Amino acid sequence: MRRILCGLVCSLVVANFVLADDPKESDYYPITSFEVPEGVVLEASSFQLLDDDKLAVASRRGEIWIVTDPFASEVKASQFKRFAHGLHEVLSMAERDGWLYVVQRSDVSRLRDSNGDGKADEFEVVCDDWEISGDYHEYAFGSKFDREGDLWITLCLTGSFSSKVPYRGWCVRVTPEGKMIPTTSGIRSPGGMGANAAGEIFYTDNQGPWNGTSALKHLIPGKFVGHPGGFEWYRLAEDVMGPRPAEPESGSRFVVEAEKIPEYEPPAVLFPYKKMGQSASGIACDLSHGKFGPFEGQLFVGDQTFSTVMRVVLEKVDGHYQGCCIPFLEGFGSGTLGVELSPDGVMFVGGTNRGWGSRGKSPFAVERVNWTGKVPFEILSMNAQSDGFELTFTQPVDPSTAGDPESYTLETYTYIFQSSYGSPEVDQTLPEIQSATVSDDGLSVRLKVDGLQRGHVHELKLPGVRNADGLPVLHPEAYYTLNYIPQEDAKTAVE
Repeated sequence: MRRILCGLVCSLVVANFVLADDPKESDYYPITSFEVPEGVVLEASSFQLLDDDKLAVASRRGEIWIVTDPFASEVKASQFKRFAHGLHEVLSMAERDGWLYVVQRSDVSRLRDSNGDGKADEFEVVCDDWEISGDYHEYAFGSKFDREGDLWITLCLTGSFSSKVPYRGWCVRVTPEGKMIPTTSGIRSPGGMGANAAGEIFYTDNQGPWNGTSALKHLIPGKFVGHPGGFEWYRLAEDVMGPRPAEPESGSRFVVEAEKIPEYEPPAVLFPYKKMGQSASGIACDLSHGKFGPFEGQLFVGDQTFSTVMRVVLEKVDGHYQGCCIPFLEGFGSGTLGVELSPDGVMFVGGTNRGWGSRGKSPFAVERVNWTGKVPFEILSMNAQSDGFELTFTQPVDPSTAGDPESYTLETYTYIFQSSYGSPEVDQTLPEIQSATVSDDGLSVRLKVDGLQRGHVHELKLPGVRNADGLPVLHPEAYYTLNYIPQEDAKTAVE
C-alpha cells in the first residue's frame, strides 16, 4: 500500500512539474541519501532485496545491515539493524530459499536468521576451493544466481601483476552443491559483476597491466579475457578449460590478438580513461519494464573514482558483444561501488573512498535513485552499421539540426594491449560523417561514416542536435567500442 500511495503522489508531482530551460540530471533521477546509524562506517559494497520490502546492505568492513522500508521518502538511521558481522570484506550478496549468500575474500558462505530475532545465527561455508595469500589486492566479487543456480566469482590477482595462489586472476563458478568450476582466465582487478537481459554474465575490469583502460568484459566458459598473470593454474584446470592459450604480444592491439588467440575474448566496451571514469565498479541491468524510464534491458555501471553511474548499451556483432557507454548520473556522495536495480525500478547505490579516493567527498554512502516520470532527451542507443552508426533517441529530434552532419563530431582511438600499466589513447583518426538521415518518426538518425576503424573507440558528440522543443541532448556524447563491423546494413539485435 505504501508503494501504491507513493506512486500516486509522485505521479501528481510529476504532472505539475515543469522543467527549466536547461534540464539537469536531478530533474529526472534525483539521488536520496540514507541516514546511517551514528558511529557506523557502512562502506556499502552490495545490496540484496529481501521479503517484506527489506534491503540487505553489505559493507567492505564485513558487516551486513538490514534496512526496513528502503523505499520510504526518507530513510532514517532507526531503519537500520545489524544482521551479521565478523565477515571478511563482503563484496557481493544473493538470496535463495531463505539463505543470504555472501561472497567474501576467502569463500562463499550462507547465513540466515533461524529464530526470528533479526540477527543471523546460522553460518555455513558453501565453497572455499580457491586460496588467498594475504595480499591486500585479492578481492572477490560475485554475481547473482544464474539460470542454473550457479554463482560466478571473479578473483582479483595478487598485487595487480601476478597470481601467487591457485585461481587468482580467474573467474570460477560455484554450483548449488558447492562445487567450484574454473570458468574463465585473464581477470585482473574486478570491480563488479552482473548479468545482461539475456542472463549472460559480465564483469568490470580496471586499468592496469594488460588493461589500457577500464572495461566491461563478457565472461564465457573456456575463454581468456586479457591478463595472462594466472596462466599457471591451467595445469589444475585442463580437464574443464583445455590447454593454456598463447600469451598475448605486449604492445599489440586487442582485436589483433583476438585474431591470433582463439581463446581470447576482447573487451565488449572500453570506458575511456578520465572521460567516462577511472575505476569501473558495480553492474545492474534494468529489468523493470519501464518503471525506471526508457532504458529497459540496458546495463548501469558504476565508477568508483568519478562517483558516477553510466549506461551501457550492448549488441551482438559476429557473435561477440560490443556496444557503447553513455553518461547517466553523477554526484553520488562517495565512490560508487555497489549498484542494484529493483524490479520496481528503484536503484540503490553504495559507496566508499577508502584506499582510492573519489569525487564524492564522503568516506562512505548508501543512496537511492528514483525516476520522476519525466523522460530526458537522451541517446537511447548507438548501433553499428556496415557504413556508420544508427542512433535512437528517447524523444523525437528536430530534423533540421539532427539531419545536419555539422551537428556531430566523431573521432576514434584505441589503447595499447601491453604488460605495463595502462595506456594512453593511440592510433587516433578523424572519420568523416558524410550524411545524417532522420527517420520519419524522428526517433532515429542514420549516420553514414567514411573511415570506421575496427578495434577503436568511436567517440561521438552531438553538440548541435536538438529535440522538437529545441532542447539539447542531456548527455550529448557516446563512446562505441567497434571490435567488429557488421557486414549487413540491418540493425543488429540489442541484447
